[in-house]
Amino acid sequence: MPKSDDIQAHYAGAKLAERIFRSLEEAGISRTGVTPEVLAPFDEFHVGGITATARVADRLGLDPAHHLLDVGCGAGGPARVVAVRTGCQVTGIDLTPDFIDAGVELNRFCELGDQVTLTQGSALDMPYGPESFERAMMLHVGMNIADKTGLMSEVYRVLKPGGIFAVYDMMKVGTAAVNFPMPWASTAAVSAVEPPQVYIDAALASGFRLSSRHDETKAATGFFRKILETRPEPAPNTPDRFRNLALEVTSGNLAPTELYFVKAA
Repeated sequence: MPKSDDIQAHYAGAKLAERIFRSLEEAGISRTGVTPEVLAPFDEFHVGGITATARVADRLGLDPAHHLLDVGCGAGGPARVVAVRTGCQVTGIDLTPDFIDAGVELNRFCELGDQVTLTQGSALDMPYGPESFERAMMLHVGMNIADKTGLMSEVYRVLKPGGIFAVYDMMKVGTAAVNFPMPWASTAAVSAVEPPQVYIDAALASGFRLSSRHDETKAATGFFRKILETRPEPAPNTPDRFRNLALEVTSGNLAPTELYFVKAA
């Protein structure tokens, strides 16, 4: 079962914002030209990137009247994109302090500090009152959270009646053991990847109903093909986590999956 200290250590990256700015400068982009769209290749850490973020936002039916919770927001890339795209208020929470520190700085450069709020904390014990949000999303985060029922119950608590929770995770759809490392875990000890039914059962037990389910493997085909074509076979004893992920998906063992849950009105 993944422990919070292990998860934070896996994702820790000191001065992440500075490293992102350095990458932008190497690409010929100045800090004054920073926007959420420009940042997307550097701060959208889930399969499909900004395209997948936009797809989830559209399926959530977001508008300026909504307050969205981003569970496991990372450095805030999806939160910023959704805020600009839909006009809604976004609050993000993430376990890793490095991500939150970087996200706050990137918000400032994008002039989104008043629209996007990022907080360090656990998805299993969030510092928000009951019925605080109309919508919630979680993008490639549940693979590190073993307590799916605790997660669902906590999101259910903070959602308003009629609220919608979008989950977009890598989920287990085959029978073979997962070949680690993966982008979210160096070993199985830090991973909590599960089949879609585990999420669904946890959500139903918490009071949600399932409204829709989408296997987005086809949409991500180009992403994984590029990885397999451009990343060479790793040298012995130097496994490539991104190539491993591509092979798990193309073999049918894992699938990028979206689940949408609704809290009864």
